[in-house]
Amino acid sequence: MFLFAKHTNEQEKSIKKFLKNILGCRPGNIFLYKTALTHKSSSCLDSKGNKINNERLEFLGDTVLSTIVGDYLFKKYPHKGEGFLTEMRAKIVSRSSLNTLAKKIGLVNLIEYSKTSNIGIAAMSGNAFEALTGALYLDKGYKNTYKILISRIFTVYMDVAEVEKTQWNYKSKIIDWAQKNKKKISFQVIDVVDIEHRKQYNTAVFIDNIQQENAVDFSIKAAEQLASEKTYKHLVEKGIIAS
Repeated sequence: MFLFAKHTNEQEKSIKKFLKNILGCRPGNIFLYKTALTHKSSSCLDSKGNKINNERLEFLGDTVLSTIVGDYLFKKYPHKGEGFLTEMRAKIVSRSSLNTLAKKIGLVNLIEYSKTSNIGIAAMSGNAFEALTGALYLDKGYKNTYKILISRIFTVYMDVAEVEKTQWNYKSKIIDWAQKNKKKISFQVIDVVDIEHRKQYNTAVFIDNIQQENAVDFSIKAAEQLASEKTYKHLVEKGIIAS
């Protein structure tokens, strides 16, 4: 049995209300959802003294979510090729996209985390969405999780047609621009911060050895994408890159 000393009765009621109103389901095992909404900074203990937080469910949910989105896109676009489907899936399950979804559905208000933590709520909300997916999968099975996420979340809170139009791989775009214009471009980690035993990478874009925009994320790859997006949009605003 899990011990959730930090979850009050009111918080449990809020979780159940969220599941009913937003996801249209009732929890079979409420402890799974409490775990999904417990950030590492606010870990709880089980009866054996083991720390309980949402990292394992985040790992599982990441896999399940990728499969569900891939399944959905395969059916929605029967004549599109692998490249299109792969990029669309990447857009939908990207960190920024999941952070936005978590905010829209009110999931950010349910995350239990240490208020003294240096990690912002936005940085942990996408992870919590993945963990919630993992909890749904364990509690309801794949078919029900697919139905809930597609019918109650993605078709309600995300315009897939708009997602199709949006640019995503800004790193590739800015590299292509640099090559065409004979610019030297590089991506460098300018700082690494260890927050609660998890590293965050501050990564910057350099054009002709001059630092452009920078961004911070838990993976270098994600930080490079965010920094590339900021740099690309900034260069468009300055008229250096055509919009």
